[in-house]
Amino acid sequence: MNLALALLYAGERAPDREALVGEGARVTYADLRASAARIAAGLAAHGVDVGARVACVLPNEPETVELYWACQWLGAVFVPLSHRVSDTDLAYCIDDAGAEVVIRESGEVRELRSGEEHPGALDLDEREPSIQLYTSGTTGRPKGVPRSHRAERAGGLSQALQHGLHPRHRTLGVMPLYHTMGVHSLLAAAVVGGCYVAQPSWDPARALDLIGAERIDTLYLAPTLYYDLVRSAALTEADVASVRAVAYAGAPMTSALVEEVAAAFTPDVFVNHYGSTEIYTFAVHGAQRAKPGCAGRPSLNARLKLDPTDEGEILCHMSSDEAFTGYWNRRDADEKAIRDGWYHTGDVGRLDEDGDLWVIGRVDDMVISGGENVHPVEVEDVLARAPGVLEVAVIGVPDERLGQRVVACVVAEEGVSEDDLDGYCLASDTLARFKRPREYRFVQELPKSPSGKILRRMLRESE
Repeated sequence: MNLALALLYAGERAPDREALVGEGARVTYADLRASAARIAAGLAAHGVDVGARVACVLPNEPETVELYWACQWLGAVFVPLSHRVSDTDLAYCIDDAGAEVVIRESGEVRELRSGEEHPGALDLDEREPSIQLYTSGTTGRPKGVPRSHRAERAGGLSQALQHGLHPRHRTLGVMPLYHTMGVHSLLAAAVVGGCYVAQPSWDPARALDLIGAERIDTLYLAPTLYYDLVRSAALTEADVASVRAVAYAGAPMTSALVEEVAAAFTPDVFVNHYGSTEIYTFAVHGAQRAKPGCAGRPSLNARLKLDPTDEGEILCHMSSDEAFTGYWNRRDADEKAIRDGWYHTGDVGRLDEDGDLWVIGRVDDMVISGGENVHPVEVEDVLARAPGVLEVAVIGVPDERLGQRVVACVVAEEGVSEDDLDGYCLASDTLARFKRPREYRFVQELPKSPSGKILRRMLRESE
């Protein structure tokens, strides 16, 4: 089934049920379908056809959600992009996707609404692309990940089942729609007739207000956001009794944070959802209080194995209904990631005595900080040009809030300070602010192999 049909069915099944709340708007499923059809007609009037890319650089506003569904209704491909990345990366993604339209203001979505409704791409093959997400490449260059209507709907259904969602469930929509977590929270709500309560920007006090006022029963957030919630001064006065399901993804959660979240929300379900942009769900574990950080067992649509020839890398079979079929115009990336029918996650895992999976590290040097991928090379390329820097190596070190924080180990001339380097990164037009190092360590030399390769592993082991 394509997602135009999924929206049609939702509108017919529960036309008066709330589908979308946010910024003063309350939108029923019938209204959402009609609005999507009118915006689709507006896009078509601007020359957008089936398969065309529509780039969206908006926060989680109601108009963003309506534009997403308009693209599904029209059969266009929704390309959500982060406003947090550098202008250089943003321009690269827009050009790489071949976007015919770029939406940067919510007012532009409102202007697209016409009096007519587009009839909808109801007969579109479900294998056609629905969305194109971007994920960091091994050298920092973003890679396009086209995902089909079939794969997206399968991801929404599996999330609904494995997170224990129910009809009329209400979820906090604060994870960005350019993240796979964000878009699948939206889809999971739609497939069960739930409500997506949009929060455009992260503020823990505002999130707690919304949980109480909107009777949010499901949270699906990165560990960093949970860290902020349980440490918010507003928590003591907040009404969080409605929350019954808590899930996280994007980075490990420490035992201490698991206990704090469990104490704050007393959820019936506490899920670690392990997956990726390419194949949405690898594994789930629904009893985090018993095994904090455990990734559990293969998910509904997944078949997993550990590669004994590559440090125990976790592999997921490409037969998953939730799998992509390959990167956008990146044959080199396909050849590296997809081999003999298996997707190579880049994560190293182990199985415990119960047969449950644990993710213990990365095959490569990717740093996952606050749920965002940061490749050391892209940070090193900036810092290496800073005045007085002789050599630099970037690593990720454990951080209670971020999961990992970016640390730069620098060999520099006398007089170079941390403030100098941080200011240089802040002034860069190619490095996003959230990717800059949170700590600088000045060293006499960097450990290297006989061939001259910097041994980041030794820098991490010195922790």
